[in-house]
Amino acid sequence: MGIVRGVILDESVLLAESDDDQTTSTLRPGAESLTRTLFLSKIHSGIAYDSGLLDVKVSILKGIANLYSFDCFALNDSATEAKPGWSNTDDGSVIYLVSNKKELLPKLNRYNWLIVVLNVGGESSCHNLNILKIESLEELPLTICRLNKKLIGTNAVTVGYTMKPSRVEDFAKRGAFPLCPTQHGLMFVPLTSNLSLSSQLKDVDIVLHKATDEILSIEDDKLTFKQNMQALLKYLDQHQDICVIDPLSYIYPLLDRLEIQQVLLGLVELNTEGKCLIRGAHFCKVDNFDEFDFATGLSEARLSLPCIVKPKVACGVSDAHKMAIVFRVDDFKNLSVPLPAVIQEYVDHSSTLYKFYVLGEKSFYAVEKLIPNADILMKSYNGDELKPLLFDSLKSLPTADSITSNESIDLKLVTDAANWLRRRLHLTIFGFDVVIQEGTRDHVIVDVNYLPSFKEVPDDIAIPAFWEAIRNKFDCSVSKKGSV
Repeated sequence: MGIVRGVILDESVLLAESDDDQTTSTLRPGAESLTRTLFLSKIHSGIAYDSGLLDVKVSILKGIANLYSFDCFALNDSATEAKPGWSNTDDGSVIYLVSNKKELLPKLNRYNWLIVVLNVGGESSCHNLNILKIESLEELPLTICRLNKKLIGTNAVTVGYTMKPSRVEDFAKRGAFPLCPTQHGLMFVPLTSNLSLSSQLKDVDIVLHKATDEILSIEDDKLTFKQNMQALLKYLDQHQDICVIDPLSYIYPLLDRLEIQQVLLGLVELNTEGKCLIRGAHFCKVDNFDEFDFATGLSEARLSLPCIVKPKVACGVSDAHKMAIVFRVDDFKNLSVPLPAVIQEYVDHSSTLYKFYVLGEKSFYAVEKLIPNADILMKSYNGDELKPLLFDSLKSLPTADSITSNESIDLKLVTDAANWLRRRLHLTIFGFDVVIQEGTRDHVIVDVNYLPSFKEVPDDIAIPAFWEAIRNKFDCSVSKKGSV
């Protein structure tokens, strides 16, 4: 048996018969989730049905196949011609997943497929020792990983990932979460709430998470997570031998804009006299806009108007991205930015933002348009009134019409900063934004974030680097355990 490179789903595992009408059918629980997982994991997939199946049911199956670009074919005496070319087993194994259809098994014997039976109700009509059994559809991805790991050996590594569905889709559509082993031996499976954590994580070598997707609230610097993330974090705390990308303790500084600004103060050690500086933006904290002494506070923090005001909480809650650009001291009063807040230097940067992505020991960057310089902003958005400019940085960030910078970035300086941040934060995958201040040419880091999409980097460059970063983290973790 070779590496599993394809899956054929028998109609019996997808369709659930209606009790009152055998001519209609609905999808079996878990069928939609499984087909979507297979689609996103880029594994060859097909749907097979009996040639005598009712047309209405064939139509349902073909609809699923069309939605997910699966092959769909009738499994009959001429199946040799109908079945897809990838279902030949010359280059790896193909799984045929079927429900308790004892009468179908002899027909399947002529194909060199690995038969897996969905053991509905826990009572199997199949007693063939060479046939695998699973209790639910959600078990199939982990079953595939388990089989492949037996073949590949220690080089095979299973990555269990959890993040919000839209983020999974963004990563997976770019080929980041394949079920078949990558050149680094990685296989990716989603962690699901439909199976027990212990049953899943016993087969998982690495947990990749975006915990900030699962935050319910942050009050007094205390985080409350959704139930599934609470359970995962509790399990990981009790099983610290599992490699995690990345431990929550490493991510905490990125949840707090004040804390990350204080971290960035350490960049001073990278600066050399006579060359442009790399630094964080000047900042100060405010707990109450009515009680803060702005004349003294702004001066001590080396801040001058306009300033940008951001919530201290950096992510995970709905109002973390409600910000304002303030042009006059009087307008800080009654400002509708959540408190506590960070008042940050507004850097004139010729509308140019450099987005840096750190994937393990490699870094990449892209150039984007950003908010215009302060003088243009005042004319374009406020006229003579100079009212605070309120916006949500995820939705309505005001941007310039074009990039106007004539400054070239000091790539070595920022790469040194990327490496410094990686060592300081102990993170595997993160990003940060840099602007170049007009006049001084200071390279100013204005934001740092965990597990960004890095979608501006071409997939053929970013995805292999993503896999390499994960693999290196795992190998390093194994090496540290071995040296203890």
